Amino acid sequence: MSSLLPDPTASLLDRIKTSMVGLKMPRAIEVVDICVSRLDRGEITALELVEQLLLEELTFREDRRIRTALRMGRLNTVKTLTGYDFSFQPSLDKARILALAELNFVARCEVVHLLGPPGTGKSHLASALGLEAVKAGKSVSFITLADLIGALAKAEREGSLRERIRFYCRPSLLIVDEIGYLPVIPGGGNLFFQLVNARYEKGAMILTSNRGFAEWGEIFGSPVVATALLDRLLHHAIVIQIDGSSYRLRRHADLLPEHVRSTARITPPAPTEPRRRGRPPKDGAAPMPES
Repeated sequence: MSSLLPDPTASLLDRIKTSMVGLKMPRAIEVVDICVSRLDRGEITALELVEQLLLEELTFREDRRIRTALRMGRLNTVKTLTGYDFSFQPSLDKARILALAELNFVARCEVVHLLGPPGTGKSHLASALGLEAVKAGKSVSFITLADLIGALAKAEREGSLRERIRFYCRPSLLIVDEIGYLPVIPGGGNLFFQLVNARYEKGAMILTSNRGFAEWGEIFGSPVVATALLDRLLHHAIVIQIDGSSYRLRRHADLLPEHVRSTARITPPAPTEPRRRGRPPKDGAAPMPES
């Protein structure tokens, strides 16, 4: 087995590079020649060179850690809070969302409910908050309700439900997306309750749904199960209602030609007064009441 120590007869720069290889510092190796050239030109001091090499390596490792955590948490599509158009959803309190990004709700093991019509950016906000949690070094897992219940049902059939629930209890933040979009399989509500009960006051959650709480009995096929779920999910909860137009319609509108876009509506037109039947009244005369 060859030694990781540098050859004492090699040049100083080669010895430094060999040490970086032994310390597994790939990014520092890439930029060391550039940094040394800047040092030779008097653009930076020796201490600044060391700082630059360490900063490049730390940044590289942090980016790699975040990418790995996002992949493991199934946050495959990266969404950010800066990429969310708050001006398009005036009903949403931007300050409240930015406060959530401080992640105190994760430390308090609270549940954040993002409610609103399809396309209003609930999943975007949930993913963006998940990204902030990953950056802060917290474990995050993202899954749709349909996939979650499917995984729990499969584990139940295979006799490993307890282990699977334990698996979903590990992340500091569990994001469950699309509650109410697809029918829940028979018994699925009970499986979801077991997971919620296991995480209760032990781990934070973000739930997104296009349905109000009053409809959860219909979603999960049982008012009793829905009541038990909401009893735990609303105990330590932050509920955010988003009322507005669809992000997706907005994006499609942006793709239209300019002469069409200028006259196209993203939101439905305001209701107009119903047209009266019969002849229009003469000038100055009161309209005849309808029979």
